[in-house]
This record gives sequence, structure tokens and C-alpha cells, in this order.
Amino acid sequence: MYRFLLTPRWWGINVFAVLAIPFCLFMGSWQLGRFETRVDSHHEQQTQADEARRAAATPLRELLPVTTETSGRKASATGRYDAEHQLLVPDRDLDERKGFYVLTPLRTDDGKALPVVRGWVPGDADSKADTAKVPAPPSGRVTVAGALQSSESATSKGVRTGGLPTGQLGVISAASLVNLLPYQVYDAWITATDAPAPLTPVPPAAPPNTGLDLKAFQNLGYTGEWFVFVGFVLFMWFRLFRREVEAARDAALGLAPDQGPAVASTAPAAPSAPAAAGKAPAAGQATATDQTPVA
Repeated sequence: MYRFLLTPRWWGINVFAVLAIPFCLFMGSWQLGRFETRVDSHHEQQTQADEARRAAATPLRELLPVTTETSGRKASATGRYDAEHQLLVPDRDLDERKGFYVLTPLRTDDGKALPVVRGWVPGDADSKADTAKVPAPPSGRVTVAGALQSSESATSKGVRTGGLPTGQLGVISAASLVNLLPYQVYDAWITATDAPAPLTPVPPAAPPNTGLDLKAFQNLGYTGEWFVFVGFVLFMWFRLFRREVEAARDAALGLAPDQGPAVASTAPAAPSAPAAAGKAPAAGQATATDQTPVA
């Protein structure tokens, strides 16, 4: 009854199932692992942010370059604020309200500048009146402490590109600031721990590719898709197998469906061959000349 499993068709079906199921399981497990890694990273970042707020600040040089491990750490730098090149970063949300980051370059002793987000102020990106609400930075030599952040990119959350008026910046990065400032800039920035009124401190952002963002839940969705594929392959294999078994059982019991009566030929029967010319009639059979009446 199961000899159909040895046919070339079923060899192909079985090989496909044997290869597809482990592959789908592997891909589903890999996507699940990616999601779990992001969850762990999210928890680590939250713990690290809490510890950073309580820990003493570390000199900036010891934390550069910014990595996943150093992002969010409390860093300190000493220098003088460059109030003439203070910038506003528009379209930044805080507590579900739109506003600006207030970014002021801090000129350090080595001549390079560290972008410092001194705080957040509410306002609309197209409103010019909001700039009057921004307090001037302190003068003289200061030491600033805050959460270390990596440079943003055009795909970072909240970034606005193009169409910005003078004095505004869309992306907080050294690449964006190098054309606006007359000195070198660190490839990092900090969000100040203490913000003078009316500024509100800006909480540190999670490093790129970490945290429970949309991409993390995409990994979880892909996990479900791969495991659904496994169930689909198994379902289709058992469905085909059951149909073949039922067909073989019906054939063994003579219950196979009739293929229909043979189609009768509609061509007319061939006429019988005519009597050979000159053949004598059978005995007792009169010919046409024999039946001619006598005058």
C-alpha cells in the first residue's frame, strides 16, 4: 500500500520536506535569538542608565570612541561654551510634546569641541519666537557632566533633514557640525545631567540596533513566520500522504473511480466488397437475362 513512497515524485516530496523543515526551524530560532538579544540589551541599557546617574563621571577621553558598552555612561569634560555657535535641534519629542534640543559646543583644552545638549525647550520648528526662550550658556570655564551618546545618522529617530533655517541642526553628528563650526568636533555628544530652567534635561537614547524598537519586533514577527512555514510543510506532506493512501486502498478494493466507457467509433462500417466481375451466380439464383420473358 505504501509502495508509492518509492516513486520519483514522492522521493522529491520527501527530500523537500526533510530539507525545508530543519531550515525553517534554524531560521526561526535565529530570529528568536536576535529578539532575545535585543531584549537583554534593552534591560542592560536601562540598568546602565540607572547606574550612570548615580555613578561618578568618567573623563571623556577614557570613554572614546563611543561603543555599545560606553554609550549612556556618565562622561565629563571641561572647557568653555561657544555661545555664538549655539544651535537648536528641532522636532524632538519629550513627554509627547514637540520642541527643541538646545545644543551648545564646549571648547575643550585640546581645541576640539564637544556638542552638549544642555536641555529641551518646547516649541515648533517653524516658530522663530521660541528662540527667545532659550537661556544663554554660562560664561567662563565650566565642567559639564552628562550621558555619553553616539553620533546620530539620517535614519535615527526624530531626525529632520532639509529645509531648516539658519541656527538649526537636524542631525547631531560630527559630519553635520564640521561645516557649521570653525574647529574640530568630537564624534560624540553628551546630554547634560543638570539643565537650568526653563530647559528640561534630555534622557539618554539607547545605542543604535539595541532596545525594543520596531526592528526588534520585526525579528519576533519573522520568528513566527518561519515556525508557521514548518507547520505548513508538515500539513501539506500529511495531506498528500493521506490522499495517496486512500487512492491505493480504493484501488486494492476495486473501488477506484471508473474512467468512463470507451467512446464508440462513429465512423460508418466499411461496405462489403462487390461480387467479382464474371462470377457465376449461385445455384438456383436467376440472372437478369434468365428473367426476361419469352415473346
